[in-house]
Amino acid sequence: MIIGIDLGTTNSLAAYYTEEGPKIIPNRLGERLTPSIVSIDENDQVYVGRSAGERMAVHPDQTASLFKRSMGSRKEFTLGKRTFSAEELSSFVLRQLKEDAEIYLGEPVTEAVISVPAYFNDIKRKATKRAGELAGLKVERIISEPTAAAIAYGLFQKQEDTRFLVFDLGGGTFDVSILELYDDIMEVRAVAGDNYLGGEDFTNVILDSFLEKHGIDKNECSQKERSYLRNQAEKAKCSAGADSFFRMQAVFRGDRLESLISRKDFEKKTGQLFDRIKQPVRRSLSDAGVRIRDIDEIVLVGGTTKMPAVRRFVGKLFGRVPDTSVNPDEAVALGAAIQGAMKERKSSIREVILTDVCPFTLGTEVSVKIEGDRLEGNHFCPILERNTVIPASRTERFYTVSDHQTRVEIHILQGESRFASNNVSLGVLSLTVPDGKAGEQEIDITYTYDVNALLEVEAKIRSTGETVTKLIKNQENDMTLEQMQKRMQELSYLKIHPREKEANKVLLLRGERLYEETTGELREQLEAVTRQFERILDRQDPDRIEEARKDYEEALDWIEEELWLE
Repeated sequence: MIIGIDLGTTNSLAAYYTEEGPKIIPNRLGERLTPSIVSIDENDQVYVGRSAGERMAVHPDQTASLFKRSMGSRKEFTLGKRTFSAEELSSFVLRQLKEDAEIYLGEPVTEAVISVPAYFNDIKRKATKRAGELAGLKVERIISEPTAAAIAYGLFQKQEDTRFLVFDLGGGTFDVSILELYDDIMEVRAVAGDNYLGGEDFTNVILDSFLEKHGIDKNECSQKERSYLRNQAEKAKCSAGADSFFRMQAVFRGDRLESLISRKDFEKKTGQLFDRIKQPVRRSLSDAGVRIRDIDEIVLVGGTTKMPAVRRFVGKLFGRVPDTSVNPDEAVALGAAIQGAMKERKSSIREVILTDVCPFTLGTEVSVKIEGDRLEGNHFCPILERNTVIPASRTERFYTVSDHQTRVEIHILQGESRFASNNVSLGVLSLTVPDGKAGEQEIDITYTYDVNALLEVEAKIRSTGETVTKLIKNQENDMTLEQMQKRMQELSYLKIHPREKEANKVLLLRGERLYEETTGELREQLEAVTRQFERILDRQDPDRIEEARKDYEEALDWIEEELWLE
């Protein structure tokens, strides 16, 4: 079975396809969303999801989140005594989703369709694919998140001949895509976005307002204090209603502090964020050659679109009420599951041809003549323009630039700047050409790009017919098969926390966090109920543990409420 996975910045989830349509796979705690958080303790035990989130409050130095934003980069995350890349941390989340699916479905899961932001470049897409492989999955396809969401709306809801604008604002990234569904073809017309804009930025607005009001310097806070305050800001963001204040409460260094942000003030403080959202929207419409009135459906995707302020903004921007008939948190995973079913050619699903586009322009570095015959390098020559429907292949002809030139280096670039140095380098292809005068040797360069973000570059010397072909891989970030196998073996030494104890561990970690936040009689009560729960766990009676877990959770809820009211 091929499952669909939405690997998110703040939350991840998986889905599978049934005769009744796509269904979300609950995790080991019975929850539909798994926080994209990883923590590792002193014994090399790995925690993923809610348990890792609880550990973050107490052990922030052993915990990582928001690592999706660094996918494909050289940034390293230190968790205790170990260091990981973003794709390795993502592999832990993917492995947990895989195991949850196997338990729920009662069969092995070895294949998956994994979604990525539409604006992820080639390097980030390859890193996501490697993360899946490290998790023990065969990644059948990397699919853009808005495309997956449009599949969920267009097929699951049985809508046809529809032009969608998918507004995808998640925890850490923003994408806008324009797609059309017609004659069993789902065609992506244009994509645009911002890989560093999401719900976390709105959380920062609430947090910064709180710090400013109470004169707290974030740089003078400990890592644990920063983690706690951020968690409280996230709670304030998620609990605000349509017309209410954003109320952030925190117990900081013994003082109970509170800040209120009105709807008007919040929208003023987030004005720059909304301005950043407008830019990709305008760009996508321009690239697709359509106007707002040509769009049939405005589809909201991503947890941040559930914020009333965001929905008001979208309604005002497009002059209509957006479609929210599919849960914004789940649309991408559902669409990925449908795509998996298409790959398996399920008889119950209508076969649809799915097209995608290049999210960035692909080209090469060239020298151009300026001020007469003077050559200037560092210029970018596009070969495959952004938003070209893929799979696609384009050929451009180039010439040698100097007399007796016998070597040509084709610098493979991805980006939109007219200067080569400002774009992303994907690799270099070198070839030898016959000696001759400048401009005498002609080289045809062909770029071929497929739906899995694989780029093949072919260079053909016209005078000799010699052809050099290479599948471009990022030299700094790609791993060989041997390196991949070695790293998988290294990661296998880490111990994933026993699944059957996960629900209990989450509560114990929550109790540990609350113990650090309480004092006096509340702390004594907390210690008493925690000890009682631990004693019952030691007896290993499943029925008694189930009952005690409910009692312990109620006690923690009461203590957390009293902590603020005291």
